[in-house]
Amino acid sequence: MVETTTKTVSGIETEVRTGGAGRPLVFLHGGLGLERHDAFLDGLAGHFRVLAPALPGFGRTDWPREIRGMSDLACFVLDLAEDEAIEDAVLVGSSFGGWLALELLVRGPARFACAVLVDALGVKFGDHLTRDITDIHAREEAEVQRLLFHDPAVLARDPASLSEDALTAIVRAREAFTFFGWKPYMHDPSLRRWLHRIGVPSLVVWGAADGFVGADYGRALAAAMPGAGFELIPEAGHYPPIETPEALVRLIRDFAAGAAAAAA
Repeated sequence: MVETTTKTVSGIETEVRTGGAGRPLVFLHGGLGLERHDAFLDGLAGHFRVLAPALPGFGRTDWPREIRGMSDLACFVLDLAEDEAIEDAVLVGSSFGGWLALELLVRGPARFACAVLVDALGVKFGDHLTRDITDIHAREEAEVQRLLFHDPAVLARDPASLSEDALTAIVRAREAFTFFGWKPYMHDPSLRRWLHRIGVPSLVVWGAADGFVGADYGRALAAAMPGAGFELIPEAGHYPPIETPEALVRLIRDFAAGAAAAAA
């Protein structure tokens, strides 16, 4: 089982979920934070030593305002990996966390041996008149849920039933997601140019029902990454770690094993 602890990284206090044993795996969450990822993280912990930080701004701890962009978050993750003596790790990023994983990978960090990008944001493929990523911030909540999830009804929760602590985490995640991805919207204009620098085996995974960022975007991302594979998960929207955790854990486990065997 994965447990939550509080850790200080380069003077930044953050929540970190850890558990399992074996090869290290670092999970970078999406715009919803780490809420509702328990089944996924517990599944991963059956095969890996899991390290899943709440990124600055997303968790219940204070958000240092000098953390203002993706480069700051990338340095935070690298410092955390160094503190935890992470080596030969599997890097998994979902949505916003997939964008952050790409920012790390193009910089060539040696601590990660392979990567899985799940419905990752961060790259612009269309021209200036084409919207690759749907603007969800000006839409009704019910419509946003339909865009994000294959079956929103399964995941619906009455806010009145949630604790104040849980509500705080939800609100903070939405604030941070908007702050880091507002302008330009959910991408780094320079990132596509450097995807050729990614030097580790990579797999792009996409929810077939993702209405926020469609599967064609995922295929374009895989094609832009050297030698990357692409897998579609049925009955999943933008957040397979929440909707289809078992299927995603199997894909990650099998891909990481294959990458390790090829490198041996």
